[in-house]
Amino acid sequence: MGRVNDPAAFSALLTPEGRALLDELREHDPAQELALATRLRRDHPVELVSAALAQARLRQRAVAKFGAEDAARMFFTPNGVEQATRTSVAAYRAEAFRDLGVRSVADLCCGIGGDAIALARAGVRVLAVDRDPLTCAVARANAEALGLDGLIEVREADVTEVDTSGYDAVFVDPARRSTKRGRIFDPEAYSPPLSWAVSAALGAERAALKIAPGIPHEAIPAEAEAEWISDGGDVKEAVLWFGTAAPGRMRATLLPGPRSLTGTGLPDPEVRPVGRYLYEPDGAVIRAHLVAEVAAEVDGGLLDETIAYVTSDALHPTPYASAYEITDQLPFNVKKLKALLREREIGILTVKKRGSAVEPEELRRKAMPKPYGKRSTTVFLTRVSGAPTMLLGTPVS
Repeated sequence: MGRVNDPAAFSALLTPEGRALLDELREHDPAQELALATRLRRDHPVELVSAALAQARLRQRAVAKFGAEDAARMFFTPNGVEQATRTSVAAYRAEAFRDLGVRSVADLCCGIGGDAIALARAGVRVLAVDRDPLTCAVARANAEALGLDGLIEVREADVTEVDTSGYDAVFVDPARRSTKRGRIFDPEAYSPPLSWAVSAALGAERAALKIAPGIPHEAIPAEAEAEWISDGGDVKEAVLWFGTAAPGRMRATLLPGPRSLTGTGLPDPEVRPVGRYLYEPDGAVIRAHLVAEVAAEVDGGLLDETIAYVTSDALHPTPYASAYEITDQLPFNVKKLKALLREREIGILTVKKRGSAVEPEELRRKAMPKPYGKRSTTVFLTRVSGAPTMLLGTPVS
């Protein structure tokens, strides 16, 4: 990875020769990389070829977050690809800022510029700040590559020392990973710490802080509106909004859409017997503690007071939960499950679990060592009123 973390190697990629080499590598096949590298080194410096190949690999990884068109023009570092906000999420947040009347944002801890790019595309002027020289160089190159350098100013500085008073809003995305410790779970171990980010937010008219979705609710400041965001069913992040009209509110937003579910203060749903349908709430709904709102929407209750599965006798389609029609309810027993799968001629088995210590792959291997047919089913490993239970069902389209 040395070539992609070397400022001198990155600078070489911005030269005409470096850019031409990157253009040549746009459609390269990773399986043919060794032969390609050998050929390219006949005409280009070895260090430049290594840096270009490393950048080409990063661009391929970045397609999932940025799309093929942008990823082919942008520049990345390994940490930048890993930590950057997905374009769909960044675009949603940029629109939310604009809807709040924000026209300029100080983007603190900007990384390679994913959020700054989305803000600029929404017509918002951005000051993008990071303390790492290479990261700033990459962010600057990305603004230029996408034709947004007129709206994005990149500044190398310590974010704690930047004057943000001239901007309508502040956005802070603290580093939540460490090269030595990996993912950081303690908000005060973020860089900068969450407490500093909150103080910066409280000093601005509007602000948003990007945080890990697993943040404990008790760590959320009373002045903030908390939003959990999922994209395509996967929870991506949580955001603390300051300066909105709803401090203390919890919200789950699902992309694409967006569709937002807000907390209404409902008590926990009652536990009830397994009904005809099982509802699996979206992860953002669960993180936001809004399962009660989903249960009310589908006229349902919980399978178990500690499990976020909702059951109901009626089908009420909702974007906030996936519905399954339950066909069988069994006590946990692998032999019985295996016999049932064979009898039903099941060939595709999806295993989901909540409140069970059994690993899905282990159950799949024991219960269905080989396909018994071409039908498919889903088994839920869970608890029903405290008892380990298997529920079989099929998705309701």
